[in-house]
Amino acid sequence: MASTNLGSVGYDAATQMLEVQFLNGRIYRYHDVPAHLHDQLMRATSKGQFFNAHIRDHHAFSRVD
Repeated sequence: MASTNLGSVGYDAATQMLEVQFLNGRIYRYHDVPAHLHDQLMRATSKGQFFNAHIRDHHAFSRVD
C-alpha cells in the first residue's frame, strides 16, 4: 500500500472494524467504520489525507499492543 503514513489496512465488514498499522509500527482499530469509507480509503490518491479527514477523530478507536 503506497502511503507516507499508513503501513497497512485491514477491514472486517461484519464488525465494521478498520485496523490500521502506521509506519511507526503502532496498530489501531477503528470501530463502526462503514464499508463505503473503507472502499474510499483504499481508492484514495492520498490514503493518509483521506484517513485524517474522514476516519481519525470521527470514529472510536482502540490501540492494539
